[in-house]
Amino acid sequence: MTSLKILIIDDEVDYCTILKSYFQQKGYEVFLAFNLKEGLEMVNSAYPDILFLDNNLPDGKGWPHVDSIVEKIPHIRAYLVSAYQQRSDFSSPSPNVTVWEKPLSLNLLNQNF
Repeated sequence: MTSLKILIIDDEVDYCTILKSYFQQKGYEVFLAFNLKEGLEMVNSAYPDILFLDNNLPDGKGWPHVDSIVEKIPHIRAYLVSAYQQRSDFSSPSPNVTVWEKPLSLNLLNQNF
Protein backbone atom coordinates (compact mmCIF):
# COMPACT_ATOMS: atom_id res chain seq x y z
CA MET A 1 0.00 0.00 0.00
CA THR A 2 1.32 3.44 -0.91
CA SER A 3 1.36 6.02 1.86
CA LEU A 4 -0.32 9.38 1.38
CA LYS A 5 2.01 12.28 0.63
CA ILE A 6 1.90 15.51 2.62
CA LEU A 7 3.57 18.74 1.56
CA ILE A 8 4.10 21.42 4.20
CA ILE A 9 4.96 24.88 2.86
CA ASP A 10 5.90 27.09 5.79
CA ASP A 11 8.91 29.20 6.77
CA GLU A 12 8.78 28.19 10.45
CA VAL A 13 11.38 25.40 10.56
CA ASP A 14 10.51 24.14 14.07
CA TYR A 15 6.81 23.98 13.23
CA CYS A 16 7.57 22.02 10.05
CA THR A 17 9.86 19.63 11.89
CA ILE A 18 7.21 18.89 14.52
CA LEU A 19 4.50 18.32 11.89
CA LYS A 20 6.82 16.13 9.82
CA SER A 21 7.58 13.94 12.83
CA TYR A 22 3.88 13.70 13.75
CA PHE A 23 2.83 12.63 10.24
CA GLN A 24 5.76 10.26 9.66
CA GLN A 25 4.81 8.41 12.86
CA LYS A 26 1.36 7.95 11.31
CA GLY A 27 2.87 6.52 8.11
CA TYR A 28 2.65 9.53 5.79
CA GLU A 29 5.40 10.51 3.38
CA VAL A 30 6.25 14.14 4.21
CA PHE A 31 7.88 16.85 2.09
CA LEU A 32 8.90 20.28 3.40
CA ALA A 33 9.36 23.61 1.65
CA PHE A 34 10.36 26.78 3.48
CA ASN A 35 9.40 29.31 0.81
CA LEU A 36 6.73 29.73 -1.85
CA LYS A 37 8.93 29.12 -4.90
CA GLU A 38 10.29 25.85 -3.57
CA GLY A 39 6.82 24.82 -2.39
CA LEU A 40 5.15 25.40 -5.74
CA GLU A 41 7.90 23.39 -7.43
CA MET A 42 7.32 20.54 -4.97
CA VAL A 43 3.58 20.61 -5.67
CA ASN A 44 4.42 19.69 -9.26
CA SER A 45 7.11 17.12 -8.43
CA ALA A 46 5.70 15.41 -5.31
CA TYR A 47 2.03 15.60 -6.35
CA PRO A 48 0.87 15.57 -2.70
CA ASP A 49 -2.44 14.25 -1.40
CA ILE A 50 -2.48 16.75 1.47
CA LEU A 51 -1.10 20.28 1.59
CA PHE A 52 -0.42 22.56 4.55
CA LEU A 53 0.10 26.05 3.16
CA ASP A 54 1.12 29.10 5.17
CA ASN A 55 0.12 32.50 3.81
CA ASN A 56 2.99 34.71 4.94
CA LEU A 57 6.10 33.30 3.31
CA PRO A 58 9.43 35.06 2.75
CA ASP A 59 8.90 35.32 -1.01
CA GLY A 60 5.14 35.92 -1.21
CA LYS A 61 1.62 35.05 -0.12
CA GLY A 62 0.74 31.36 -0.28
CA TRP A 63 -3.04 31.36 -0.09
CA PRO A 64 -3.69 33.01 -3.49
CA HIS A 65 -2.12 29.92 -5.11
CA VAL A 66 -4.43 27.33 -3.56
CA ASP A 67 -7.13 27.41 -6.24
CA SER A 68 -4.59 26.77 -9.02
CA ILE A 69 -3.08 23.94 -6.93
CA VAL A 70 -6.51 22.36 -6.47
CA GLU A 71 -7.12 22.75 -10.20
CA LYS A 72 -3.89 20.80 -10.93
CA ILE A 73 -4.53 18.17 -8.24
CA PRO A 74 -8.32 17.91 -7.78
CA HIS A 75 -8.13 15.27 -5.04
CA ILE A 76 -5.77 17.30 -2.82
CA ARG A 77 -6.90 18.28 0.66
CA ALA A 78 -5.50 21.73 1.36
CA TYR A 79 -5.17 23.22 4.84
CA LEU A 80 -4.43 26.92 4.82
CA VAL A 81 -2.70 27.79 8.08
CA SER A 82 -1.70 31.15 9.51
CA ALA A 83 -1.31 32.91 12.81
CA TYR A 84 -2.18 36.19 11.11
CA GLN A 85 -5.22 35.28 8.98
CA GLN A 86 -8.61 33.91 9.99
CA ARG A 87 -11.21 31.71 8.30
CA SER A 88 -13.19 34.78 7.31
CA ASP A 89 -10.16 36.18 5.45
CA PHE A 90 -10.35 33.54 2.72
CA SER A 91 -12.88 31.59 0.72
CA SER A 92 -12.47 29.00 -1.99
CA PRO A 93 -14.96 27.29 -4.27
CA SER A 94 -13.31 23.94 -3.46
CA PRO A 95 -14.76 21.86 -0.61
CA ASN A 96 -11.25 20.41 -0.15
CA VAL A 97 -9.84 23.69 1.19
CA THR A 98 -9.92 24.31 4.95
CA VAL A 99 -8.57 27.30 6.88
CA TRP A 100 -6.94 26.63 10.24
CA GLU A 101 -5.47 29.18 12.62
CA LYS A 102 -2.06 28.59 14.20
CA PRO A 103 -1.08 27.23 16.53
CA LEU A 104 -2.55 23.88 15.52
CA SER A 105 -3.48 21.69 18.45
CA LEU A 106 -2.64 18.02 18.75
CA ASN A 107 -6.33 17.40 19.37
CA LEU A 108 -7.26 19.05 16.04
CA LEU A 109 -4.67 16.97 14.18
CA ASN A 110 -5.77 13.74 15.87
CA GLN A 111 -9.42 14.42 14.99
CA ASN A 112 -8.57 14.89 11.31
CA PHE A 113 -5.73 12.43 10.73
